[in-house]
Amino acid sequence: MVRALRMNRRMRRLSAGLALAAAGVAAVAAYWGHQWMSIGNSYEAKILCSGVFVSHRTPESLLQSDLSIDAFPVFRLANTQVDRVSRAVSADLFGLARRTAVFRDGLGCTVAQAGAVVAGLSSAIASVTPAVGTRRTADVWPIATEPAPDADRVRLQSALDGAFSEPDAAAPQRTRAVVIVHRGRLVGERYAQGFTQETPLLGWSMTKSVVNALVGILVKDAKMSLDTPVAVSEWQESGDPRGRITLNHLLHMSSGLQFNEGYSSAFVDVAHMLFGAPNMAGFAAAKPLQAEPGTRWSYSSGDTNIITRAMAQAVGAAAYHDFPRQALFDRLGMHSAVMETDAAGTFVGSSFMYATARDWARFGLLYLNDGVAGGQRILPRGWVAYSRTPTAAAPEQQYAAHFWLKIPVEYRRDLSLRPLPSDAYHAIGHEGQFLTIVPSRQLVVVRLGQTRSPAVWDHHAFLNGVLDATADFDWHETIRTTSSTPSAVADQRAPVR
Repeated sequence: MVRALRMNRRMRRLSAGLALAAAGVAAVAAYWGHQWMSIGNSYEAKILCSGVFVSHRTPESLLQSDLSIDAFPVFRLANTQVDRVSRAVSADLFGLARRTAVFRDGLGCTVAQAGAVVAGLSSAIASVTPAVGTRRTADVWPIATEPAPDADRVRLQSALDGAFSEPDAAAPQRTRAVVIVHRGRLVGERYAQGFTQETPLLGWSMTKSVVNALVGILVKDAKMSLDTPVAVSEWQESGDPRGRITLNHLLHMSSGLQFNEGYSSAFVDVAHMLFGAPNMAGFAAAKPLQAEPGTRWSYSSGDTNIITRAMAQAVGAAAYHDFPRQALFDRLGMHSAVMETDAAGTFVGSSFMYATARDWARFGLLYLNDGVAGGQRILPRGWVAYSRTPTAAAPEQQYAAHFWLKIPVEYRRDLSLRPLPSDAYHAIGHEGQFLTIVPSRQLVVVRLGQTRSPAVWDHHAFLNGVLDATADFDWHETIRTTSSTPSAVADQRAPVR
């Protein structure tokens, strides 16, 4: 009898323990499930909002491509709503983890984590000046009309045809825009169906290189210093080793801060920062130090967003949201450019800037011309050389100050191809966004698309084709098509806006 009672007590304790463990597992699963849905819904709301209100695309085109169910099956079940009156887009999954992205003139779309954040966001950025978006005489590129040698038209046309071809339907390249500028002239341009020279497109991490330019302007104006520790509130406690991190460290991705840039999961740092953290710079700045600043290279979008928050301190809160346009975009004629903010009002300099392919090329020309545009020095003397100086801690000298010196191997299928000119360098973004600058060849090449598998797009091979086409000739005629169909070739004589 006693033994039976003891056994019953043990069974009850075991059952209670199992129930408690099951409840714990369920709670953890519910928490991570909610986090996963929250990040996914934020992504969908943000991409859809920017696509509709910044790129002026239809919701249907975005849902069929950018948010297509072949890559993200869960989106088949998601519910989205586009409110053109309030200029907001919401997304939820089975009514859960609803997220909303709101649009503001001149600043694009921002994910709001709660209704209170939406209200706060509105007041925080109410002073921003909307984009000008008008053509100016000084902005027009020279596009001459003298015929080019037929053989070279053929080579350039072949490079464009290859860029817009789809040899593997299961793994599409999805090139959306290509612009080629040689010796200051627009010599090649083509767009996929549904996109034009007026369509602002997301540059993803090409935005980091734009942050490089904005920092250069502030250094030129003595408002920021490369070698002075960055004043970050999270690092001000006495003895905090992060207080030794300088702007130079952040630009060269050698801050030593812990940050996971992988894109294999919704739970890694970069995904959580971009689609789950209302204060992205604060999220990155809170990370612990894993290595002594300057001793380890580790690509980090968090480093860039710490810079963009530091820029606000440099220019002042009142001028901050107008700064990129007044200091850079309008001076280059980049009137389509929109750099978006997080819910705290800080520019997401790591990832969220939209511009037309021609305006991305304008940005490349600034660096091709050593920081001078329209006869005015925009960047300080020596800044372009500094921007191309390899990060000392980078193992293969592949990275400089927010510019790539080598194309990452995932975008080079054929490693046997001849090397690019040694002075070539690049702004590179997620899903195959490229801005390549080759000073020795007076060449700027922009390729924008949505290549979900990096191995599908061989940027090295594409550049070799462009280099062959512009090798020994002074181009005088633009090669442009309005779709990916070769028969749509036509001269382009319209001025750039």
